[in-house]
Amino acid sequence: MATAKDSATVSEIHVVGVLGAGQMGGGIAQVAATAGYAVRLADASLELAEKGKQRIVAQLTKQVEKGKLAADVKDAIAERIVAIADILGFADCDLVIEAATENVELKMKLFRQIDEALKPGAYLATNTSSISITKLAAATSRPERVIGMHFMNPPPVMKLVEIVRAVQTTDATFALIKSVSEKMGKTVTSSKDAPGFLVNRMLIPFLNEACFALQEGVGTPEDIDTGAKLGLNHPMGPLELADLIGLDTVLAISDVLHRDLGDSKYRAPTLLRNLVAAGWNGRKAGRGFYVYDAKGQKVAS
Repeated sequence: MATAKDSATVSEIHVVGVLGAGQMGGGIAQVAATAGYAVRLADASLELAEKGKQRIVAQLTKQVEKGKLAADVKDAIAERIVAIADILGFADCDLVIEAATENVELKMKLFRQIDEALKPGAYLATNTSSISITKLAAATSRPERVIGMHFMNPPPVMKLVEIVRAVQTTDATFALIKSVSEKMGKTVTSSKDAPGFLVNRMLIPFLNEACFALQEGVGTPEDIDTGAKLGLNHPMGPLELADLIGLDTVLAISDVLHRDLGDSKYRAPTLLRNLVAAGWNGRKAGRGFYVYDAKGQKVAS
């Protein structure tokens, strides 16, 4: 039965914590701060969290230089983001969004730690793109307040947030997180807690099939990506997109889908496994299906 505490409204969320200051976490922190929330940004160390904030400020500065953002607005957004040393710094947060590496054991550990640090009425969301929300919720003392909040990459640009309900998630929690997402300027879709949810269940077979075509020599990376962009009207080709997401992340999601659904259409190509084994994880590593310069611009295949 719902209680008064279960009926929180978006106006009661003031401080948002983000765990993970990398590509996704930093983007989520930027989106939350832009929406007016005070943000606590954490990573494995204070140094990494501070570097994450520096990248956010650099991105905002570029927008100012292009005339897309006022300088005083940039400063206000940056001031709302505070880099913190560890999870204990989430103690005053009303909502924490976890955006760590796509590894179930790591996320389970972090969820237990965040749960212990949070005040009783706070909410806990995960940006996981494939891992069971129900399993993560069960690791906490507040399973009814746990939910999936799957931002697309890059979060400041992409308009979608896929909200995923655990078995334990209450209607009140779903309504609250939907309102928070909309305040952040996002369009919301909802999914049941099933492997890959909705977006990645559709996307991963597409990315893998493009990789299989490359592995079998059907076409070059440029042929494959140009075909998708001009033949399917996609803004990016599948191999370019995989490099942007991170090949290690694509492989991790593929393995979860293949294991949990037991369908061979989700199997990962050997080429993808080899690229990840080599450390060629895409744009963030400077090499994946393509080679990238220090600014992340594609320079060669």
